[in-house]
Amino acid sequence: MKLARKRGIAWKVIPSGSRNDTFENFTQALGEHRHAFNVLLVDSEERVSLPRWEHLRRQDRWKVRNLTEDHCHLMVHTVEAWLVADPETLASYYGQGFLPGSLPKRLDVEAIAKDDLIRALDRATSRTQKGRYHKISHCADLLGLLDQNRVRSRAHHCDLLFTTLEARIRGSAG
Repeated sequence: MKLARKRGIAWKVIPSGSRNDTFENFTQALGEHRHAFNVLLVDSEERVSLPRWEHLRRQDRWKVRNLTEDHCHLMVHTVEAWLVADPETLASYYGQGFLPGSLPKRLDVEAIAKDDLIRALDRATSRTQKGRYHKISHCADLLGLLDQNRVRSRAHHCDLLFTTLEARIRGSAG
């Protein structure tokens, strides 16, 4: 994030694999990096109608103490919503054979069911040189390329994450 670099704030993203691995790494980071602002970021897997920590308590039985909602952010329903929110970047990444017309047109990408998102990405990418969308092979690269303004305009929870991080960074010394 440019704002963090400008302020001289170190930034580390730790991709962790499964949901449970991600939560374990997050709780470990809380102990090992007590002075850092640690944030858990996972797919919500379903519609979110509760506060974020409560959503995860009910869904995954994860429990944390003494943390605010700012420490927990969700990709609703799944990270693929954020990907389809920026079809221009997907087209550039996948190149020739990419079918942008296969992507959902709905402005609120967080209202699109997870299975529909996966099917749309599969159709859109099936004829590209990179091959069909594959979360492990493609997602991390794509997340680094997305236009945050495009995604934020179509994904409320993405905007909430960036708003939280920007407020933290602006409020820090530097």
